[in-house]
Amino acid sequence: MPKNKGKGGKNRKRGKNEADDEKREMIFKEDGQEYAQVIRMLGNGRCEAMCIDGTKRLCHIRGKMHKKVWIAAGDIILVGLRDYQDDKADVIMKYMPDEARLLKAYGELPETTRLNEGVAGGIDEDDDGAGDDYIEFEDEDIDKI
Repeated sequence: MPKNKGKGGKNRKRGKNEADDEKREMIFKEDGQEYAQVIRMLGNGRCEAMCIDGTKRLCHIRGKMHKKVWIAAGDIILVGLRDYQDDKADVIMKYMPDEARLLKAYGELPETTRLNEGVAGGIDEDDDGAGDDYIEFEDEDIDKI
């Protein structure tokens, strides 16, 4: 039987998630970067995001974040724009919910951005037409069928 020469298995690669508790420094966008909100995950380390400048881009999650930082629909991310492809971008970092609220308070994100939604650009909660989804039948209508 062969000897095990590795240093461990899957759980060692996964590591410990100790860095989540501590506060990290806020990183604002620089030249060639843009804020975006994830519309949907596409798989294979990619996602579709709506940038703050109004462009929908296909974003590639960089290898440093690939299996360590989980990105879901509705998250606020910082993307690096490509000089040669305007419809594609690279995810540089994901903002935690409290950091995203701070970005909105500082005026970096527009007021129309929804932070607590699961999906970007969802239906308004105060929609008045919510009760119009059912049809009421009379007894006479059932007899005709």
